[in-house]
Amino acid sequence: MNLPLHYGWLGALEAGLIALLVGVLAFWLFHALARRFAWTEGHSIGWSCVSAIAIAAGIDTWNLFYMGVVRLESPVYARMFLQGIHDANGLGTRVFMEIIGAVSGVALGWVIAHRHQDSDRAADAGD
Repeated sequence: MNLPLHYGWLGALEAGLIALLVGVLAFWLFHALARRFAWTEGHSIGWSCVSAIAIAAGIDTWNLFYMGVVRLESPVYARMFLQGIHDANGLGTRVFMEIIGAVSGVALGWVIAHRHQDSDRAADAGD
């Protein structure tokens, strides 16, 4: 994400909260697109989950994947790669919290949207 976050669990929680906001915004964007193009609700939830995870956890997930796949046999290459990662010791925790935050943000956006729709329906029924 390239933000000056803390290290350890506090940094992972901060990244998770940022991912939560990204998830809510992604849901609202895809919810609006779904209404415009008559998509099902599953499409808006699915695409918002995928895009929120890609935006919020993309770089950290790539670094975690790259570290697990590429052989960093040379200490010089390993040191160079690890210097480019913010809090390399807590990378797995941060990726986990970002994914949980993004999916929770989409769920929170869905709940807010349905409460808003239910209140609109109740107001229309009362007229």
